Amino acid sequence: MSDNLSYDLLIIDYSSDGSDALRFTPEEIAALKDSPGGKKIVLAYMSIGEAQNFRGYWNPDWIPGNPSWLGLQSPEQPGNYAVQYWNPGWQDIIFDSPDSYLAQIIAAGFDGVYLDHVNAYEYWGPGGASGLNRSTAEQDMVNFVKTIANYARTIKGKAYFGIFPQNAEALSSHSDYVQATTGIGAEDVWYNDNIAQSSSYTNEVLQNLDVFRSSGKLVLTVDYVTQITKVDDFYQKAVAKDYVPYATQRTLDVLTINAGHEPD
Repeated sequence: MSDNLSYDLLIIDYSSDGSDALRFTPEEIAALKDSPGGKKIVLAYMSIGEAQNFRGYWNPDWIPGNPSWLGLQSPEQPGNYAVQYWNPGWQDIIFDSPDSYLAQIIAAGFDGVYLDHVNAYEYWGPGGASGLNRSTAEQDMVNFVKTIANYARTIKGKAYFGIFPQNAEALSSHSDYVQATTGIGAEDVWYNDNIAQSSSYTNEVLQNLDVFRSSGKLVLTVDYVTQITKVDDFYQKAVAKDYVPYATQRTLDVLTINAGHEPD
């Protein structure tokens, strides 16, 4: 981990390789939060809509359907498996035990979580690719995120623990969900790599993100744009909306400093 950068918000894994064995210690997270580059808010990445086979909770004997909540492997991301996130078996892994994923993140001293695959409700819901057509899939995800927030803030006593779902901005229609979050992260708002999104797509996303922003929530935007003029355009548009922009490459394996948009 680099600690001499002046970024004031970082999103990292809770482990150097995803495993429990190499998870970061409270001392390492504390040093990062109060480091030479300035104080930092440090969020832990956590996938709640897919299981990942390199995580400490993974059982090598698992196959889709066993356990019952484990779905098919993602064709786009090998090693990631759909999960029926409303199932108590999966929720026990995420938060509902002393050794849960979230409990370990809290114990390490992270300031919050950055929740991935929140849009899994689209896969399981009516018309979704799973074929399950679960009518309550959207509400199930709203309830799941709210329960995660309650566990951290109430049960674990971390009143200001940050909850940042990624994407699934259409859940802005649930006011209780918006209020439970600290902010939202959104990818590919203006650009899909270096190709401009359609104005109709961007405008729909912005309408939903503005619900979060008007509720006092932080909006983090990540576009995987690398061409200089487009990077500048992305930053200008995001800042004009009072969002926090970050342009980088989609592999997310480097920390990008964009010329003219350096952290201050």
